[in-house]
Amino acid sequence: MAQPNRWMMFVDGENLTLQGQKVAEAAGLQLQPGPYWRKDVFLWVPGPDPVTTVFLVGYPGSMHLSFQLEQRAVRSHFYTALVGSEETQRETEKQLRDRSFEPRVFRKVGGKSKGVDIALTTDMLAHAYRDNYDLAVLIAGDRDYLPLVQEVKRLGKVVCVFFFAEPGYGLNPELRVAADRFGPLDQFIIDNWRRHLAKQPGQ
Repeated sequence: MAQPNRWMMFVDGENLTLQGQKVAEAAGLQLQPGPYWRKDVFLWVPGPDPVTTVFLVGYPGSMHLSFQLEQRAVRSHFYTALVGSEETQRETEKQLRDRSFEPRVFRKVGGKSKGVDIALTTDMLAHAYRDNYDLAVLIAGDRDYLPLVQEVKRLGKVVCVFFFAEPGYGLNPELRVAADRFGPLDQFIIDNWRRHLAKQPGQ
């Protein structure tokens, strides 16, 4: 019997957060600062653990793969940038570690930090060359990642891209087509945040 395939997750957290905040606003959701959200810095889905396959196979519209994946990711990376002190940077890293991510947090003066794109690309390629995974989960929408996806596929790896599918939220159509599989995040994030907010005191 074939061994389950190993997988890693790579999240462009800066772009996910900025676009996810727009999705939440359009859906009438008021995100609450805490373990799953820090304004303009990180956003994640309340509940699902980024190192387990529930994220891949546990909701409508999830991946339909012809092979089995290991239950837990080899590693899940989250890349983001912030304006703030070194102390704020360390606090953010801790929050991401508490969510089971390997955090890469960059400080910036203004605008989108290229450190996020470069670090994500370097790590995803390096792990592919070292044969540390069989499948990469890339949570990103920028066209800048198109050459990365193409090269990782040339190395014999499977690439699954997740991002917001509705027009106007940053998904490049070429990136979507280049991926072996694509999963929309829009309703997944909205539904999980609604459930999370409904459980909060005073709601």
